[in-house]
Amino acid sequence: QVQFVESGGDLVQPGGSLRLSCIASGITVTYVRLAWYRQVPGEQREWVAMITPVNGTDYADFVKGRFTISRDNMKNAQYLQMNSLKPEDTAVYYCNTYPMTIAWGQGTQVTVSS
Repeated sequence: QVQFVESGGDLVQPGGSLRLSCIASGITVTYVRLAWYRQVPGEQREWVAMITPVNGTDYADFVKGRFTISRDNMKNAQYLQMNSLKPEDTAVYYCNTYPMTIAWGQGTQVTVSS
């Protein structure tokens, strides 16, 4: 059974930083593309960032230059370093595979507010 467990979300002031973590189980992520997604209540889940098995990356325009995705295949993990956070980054953040997604985890809440 595939499972993703996200952590690291918190309440942070605008301009602040957070680092999200995601641990996968039931799947070996070494050879798959991984991604972060986010969702605001009442809206569709949206793609945020993607990383390939050889560490190529791509980002949604609204996070380029502020967020950095990384991975650690030995730990079956991926991370999202979030800098210069804005109130509009407030959402529940999820990790998954890319572009096809599998089981969704609970996500981790990121709230950017003063």
